[in-house]
Amino acid sequence: MKKVKVTTVSPRQKGASVPKPNPKWGREEETEVFAKRVKLFRQGKISEDDFRRFRLQHGAYGSRLHMDYSMVRIKVPGGEMTPEQIEKIASLSEAFSIGSAHVSTRQNIQLHWVQLEDVSEVMRGLVETGLTTREACGNTIRNVMCSHFAGVCPNEAFDATPYSMAIARFFLRNPMCQNLPRKFKINFACCDLHGLEKVADIGLVPLTKEENGTMVRGFKIYLGGGLGAASFIGHQLEDFTAESRMLATCMATVRLFDRRGNRENMARNRMRYLVHETGWEKFQKMALKERSIVEMTTSYSTAQLFDIESQEDTRHLPNAPRMAKLPMLNDSVTKDSPGFERWLHTNVAVQKQESYFTAFITLGAGDITASQLRVLASAIRDYSAEGVARNTPQQNFAVRYIRGTELRDFYEKLASAGLANPGALTITSAVGCSGTTSCNLAITNSHRLAKEVQRKFLELGLDTDDNLRDATIKISGCPNSCGQHEIATVGFFGGATRMNNAMVPTYTMLFGGSSGELGKAMMRVPAKRVIDTILKIIEIYKQQKSTNETLQQWVSGVSKGRGVGSIKNLEDMKAALAQVIQLPASDIDADAYMDYGSDSRFSAKTARGECAA
Repeated sequence: MKKVKVTTVSPRQKGASVPKPNPKWGREEETEVFAKRVKLFRQGKISEDDFRRFRLQHGAYGSRLHMDYSMVRIKVPGGEMTPEQIEKIASLSEAFSIGSAHVSTRQNIQLHWVQLEDVSEVMRGLVETGLTTREACGNTIRNVMCSHFAGVCPNEAFDATPYSMAIARFFLRNPMCQNLPRKFKINFACCDLHGLEKVADIGLVPLTKEENGTMVRGFKIYLGGGLGAASFIGHQLEDFTAESRMLATCMATVRLFDRRGNRENMARNRMRYLVHETGWEKFQKMALKERSIVEMTTSYSTAQLFDIESQEDTRHLPNAPRMAKLPMLNDSVTKDSPGFERWLHTNVAVQKQESYFTAFITLGAGDITASQLRVLASAIRDYSAEGVARNTPQQNFAVRYIRGTELRDFYEKLASAGLANPGALTITSAVGCSGTTSCNLAITNSHRLAKEVQRKFLELGLDTDDNLRDATIKISGCPNSCGQHEIATVGFFGGATRMNNAMVPTYTMLFGGSSGELGKAMMRVPAKRVIDTILKIIEIYKQQKSTNETLQQWVSGVSKGRGVGSIKNLEDMKAALAQVIQLPASDIDADAYMDYGSDSRFSAKTARGECAA
């Protein structure tokens, strides 16, 4: 494709739009209540279980094996953040955390290792810029996700952002969802290509259809999807759900789950189990009937709380006069190409708004330091006509509405803070949950492994291979799928295995996943052989692929038994990798038996999980 022409501009030519006001999600009184509850808990006047439920409801998750510390999860509806919010998080991370923040796969921001007595101070600081931790954990409706391409995607029927914000505000602190059987997730996509709508309790895709000569808005709504120890793809409720029925559909689904969800067995109390065990056809009928009841009984004042108009961006942003392909590919590059050209090739996507682009900031498994956050905030002010950033399920940031003439300046500013790594839209941007760095349930250090994958793949220049571009690597430290390993081209979840009479950190490898299809478990791979295994898969792919077949397409074919050549199915793939995953005796290579980030013998330590209250 034609290479984007890039020139520089003087600072006087820059001109972001009027700043977007900070939304008011937080409440000052909640911070005071939290501080008082901590004191009562320390005095023994509140039981550990009661305090745990309260703490989770307010977004404070216990840190690994050290319950005096918390991971504070900041709710970021739609992933949208203003520069002021980003700067506030930078300051809070320095004052109360470890000087860095972590972007999760659900568009939250997490601050790790916060002293329990300091959590209320973090909450108070967040309230100052409109943010909240309320219901970021616990048995509630979690952060409402929205595609980072919503509003700029050429394939979308309309911008889903105001709808995602309106539904997030409607359910926040809503009595109907404060004590659900388990956590509940809602995802908005921009189109069928860019979103995680099929792996959520409720997933929504904007859709329009013609009625009486006019185009009306609505959604394709999927119910009962989700990832975890047992994962399911959601079912489409009906062909078209009118905009006017979206709220009632969501309310009906939440009500059904609240009444019928399994409250006895925590391992089976997500909504996806309810749908699976009920049977889709029966559940579908129940949902449609419940929606009719909701529509007949919801008061006018309640319905008015779902206010889409108040969530719309009324500032002047560029129009969309033409369609453009997304993502953008400029002329071919190699690992030896100039840094800016390589970054442009792998981190920039065209928008439907002519002459504007979305640039992605590549993070290492979602980590970003306080100083880097401040540079990011400054870059948004200087170069984004939208004036906000969105964090992504790939644990990166997307900054939109950047003029093509300013991309080089934007890149240079990022480079000054070490934020200009290439590969954000490629296989090299590996996803990794926090793993044993902070999570009680984790068995392996998935976080560090994801960083090692990214480092090695960038070193090899895999980001410049367009045939690898659509493939993904996702890694979780346990089967619970915070790293979304089931929907990766090649996914991994952590465990422990005895090999050569020694315990070894291992990962179960899954093959052939995507945003709408679950990968298939194939084999266990020692942690220190994961990178070699992926590289061997890529080597085999290059030998076996047909013309113009991408890695994602080839892996998908093999996972379905449709491979061509010597690797036709998963059994053939396992045989081809058998030698790669072997380990020498521990006295010959002791490091091979250690986990990433550790210099001692591996042991599988876990504690009580806090995924539910």
